[in-house]
Amino acid sequence: MQLPAEFMTKYERLLGDQAAAFFAAFDAPVEKGFRVNPAKAVTPAMRVKMTSAVSYSPIGYYGRVNGNAMEHLAGAVYSQEPSAMTVGEVARPQLNERVLDLCAAPGGKTTHLLSYLRQTGLLVTNEINPKRVTALGDNVERYGALNTVITNATPAALAKELAGFFDRILVDAPCSGEGMFRKDPAAMQYWTSDYPAECATRQREILTEAVKMLKPGGYLIYSTCTFAPEEDEQMMAWLLKTYPQLKLEPIEKTAGMVDGRPEWADGNPELKKAARLFPHLMRGEGHFIAKLVNTDETTVKPQKTVRDNLTPAQRQLWQQFLTSQGVTAIPNVALQAHGEQLYAVPAMMPVTRKLKVFRPGTQLGTFKKKRFEPSYALALASDSLDWPQLAIDHEQWQRYVHGETFQLTTAVTTNGFRVLSCDGLPVGFGKAVGATVKNFFPKGLRFLATNENTQL
Repeated sequence: MQLPAEFMTKYERLLGDQAAAFFAAFDAPVEKGFRVNPAKAVTPAMRVKMTSAVSYSPIGYYGRVNGNAMEHLAGAVYSQEPSAMTVGEVARPQLNERVLDLCAAPGGKTTHLLSYLRQTGLLVTNEINPKRVTALGDNVERYGALNTVITNATPAALAKELAGFFDRILVDAPCSGEGMFRKDPAAMQYWTSDYPAECATRQREILTEAVKMLKPGGYLIYSTCTFAPEEDEQMMAWLLKTYPQLKLEPIEKTAGMVDGRPEWADGNPELKKAARLFPHLMRGEGHFIAKLVNTDETTVKPQKTVRDNLTPAQRQLWQQFLTSQGVTAIPNVALQAHGEQLYAVPAMMPVTRKLKVFRPGTQLGTFKKKRFEPSYALALASDSLDWPQLAIDHEQWQRYVHGETFQLTTAVTTNGFRVLSCDGLPVGFGKAVGATVKNFFPKGLRFLATNENTQL
């Protein structure tokens, strides 16, 4: 790989006798990896793939997965570069925490956080770029999240509404992308020697707002996919000096991870507590990760949380649908109708006034004349609710994702909507009428599935 000359000169100076091995790593094969969703069933095809575990992540594995595979579409697996998994493991939230993923698209870190929240607490996942927030929404939906709000706001707008609110904030900052040169050579096209400093200016602006939203005792996790000291150790040195209440927490170094380099910043030995991931020292691309705790003891005034807003007629239709499914309620959510669309909004979500929200919660479905039609998102979340399922085989699933009506071997005793499942994974809603299943797989997602193009 032909690296930029100024990049090579910089890292020859910084890395000294390690520079040759560092540069040689850019010509090595890119490592592929995937995570499993612990809230979902493990299929036979997944077991075949889960042979080479990532040592620092109990849900991570080396290997490639197919984006058209049933397991991926149903949110049971997520393709992620192995070293990127360290960020989610360092950020690992506890049950019932209020968490913010501030720079979230396309959703790799968000889905990792969801794996540990286990449908508890609240995750606000934000992407400022309106073109990228759709991909974030798709990945959250696949994961079957019932505790997530997706925003499309600036950090400053979030800070105005949610000051001192979060137990844990992840800032996977937009950066110069040096650590992704091997995986994405196109990233070199916009790199210049001045680019890291330009990115650092934006990172300071983001962190300034992030600190405002961190509650006393809360954790701030900062990460980049660059080697640049300007965006890594120097950024943490600035943060520690600007906000004395923040203290670095040590990160366990395993699998080739190394300490941060104080000599690349202001010499503060605390910077060793951060972690660097180099491609010549571990299986994966380049990253930097730091974890800080807010030692401030200032109390924060509680905020009002969201409430139901259904009309009596809407509530009756919703309850009739739940009864038809053998389910009584969805716990820990507020039911809110936005026009004809019904959402399950996490009960811990505060009332906000001017926040730009892309998705206020999990879309449950649509109110239509004298009936309720359930959503694809509700089906994907249904296994967390012990929702009854109608099992289908792989051939029927292939017909389903193509948008076809198909036949059951045995007719249902009661007609109506059913959560369809394949190998124990909910894959969407169908409407069963006798032995016929009418198709409700989203039209925009339909494709011609074959054994070859859907093999995990």
